[in-house]
Amino acid sequence: MLRDLRLTLPRAGARELTIVEERIDAWARGRLALVPGSRAHAWLVELVVFVLKQGWACLFGGALLTLLLAARFWYPESASLARNDALTLAALGLQVLMLATRLETVREMRVVLLFHLVGTAMELFKTDAGSWSYAAEGVLRVGDVPLFSGFMYGAVGSYLVRVFRIFELRFDRHPRRWVTAALAVGIYANFFTHHWVADARWVLLAAVVAVYGRTVMHFRVHAARLRMPLLLAFTLVAAFIWVAENLATFAGAWLYPSQVDGWHVVGGTKLVSWFLLMIVSVVLVTWVYPPRPPDGAGAVTR
Repeated sequence: MLRDLRLTLPRAGARELTIVEERIDAWARGRLALVPGSRAHAWLVELVVFVLKQGWACLFGGALLTLLLAARFWYPESASLARNDALTLAALGLQVLMLATRLETVREMRVVLLFHLVGTAMELFKTDAGSWSYAAEGVLRVGDVPLFSGFMYGAVGSYLVRVFRIFELRFDRHPRRWVTAALAVGIYANFFTHHWVADARWVLLAAVVAVYGRTVMHFRVHAARLRMPLLLAFTLVAAFIWVAENLATFAGAWLYPSQVDGWHVVGGTKLVSWFLLMIVSVVLVTWVYPPRPPDGAGAVTR
């Protein structure tokens, strides 16, 4: 649960914000000034800012999901360019636009590219193993994997690096990075090895709870500094990705074997997979944005 609300004024120049984020904060300052001293009004303003900034952090993922749904309903069957190729070119154009307009920094882009590589490697293996499949169309592909699939993993990376910056994430009792890196390697390896040996996901899930169980995440919305258990944050983001996965499979971006004869909601067991993949994702991000304690005095570096 959220705990320990503290209202403080953001420090001038302390946050690296884009023009959109500055305008959101300016709007919040104006609304708070209308009813000074009202705690209920302050909570409402903070809630609106939270929703706006979360939506802003999801910009790339939301735009990509919109493209998938639009292609599902409106892309012409008679088009000379295959739908998967059109999606790849559109996703690439979206990524270039975000960089050109400085909606995404070069530093953030490095993480996104790393997510592309990690995700594509998994896609190549999983499609070959029959875990899921894509429509066999287009030329912009590697094996059975269309290149737009890497952008879906990139969307997760884009969201994570943006929330680290936008919400000024800080951590109490964050585990050493070498510990989290070893855990992430084990989780990533299990996505491959469970096809040949026993699936260790439940052991890995227990390890995640043991490693992160005491960690508390602090984040700033506008003037409010809130905190919640990091495991809860992982669970909420994993659930959100699961909802997006259902929309993507409904759009025909890919299909699981059980969906080939007719689409249905992706099983809830996939939540565990997304939860574990979240750990890999977060660990990748922490090597670009080292986790810092709430007071900002240092970082977890070992």
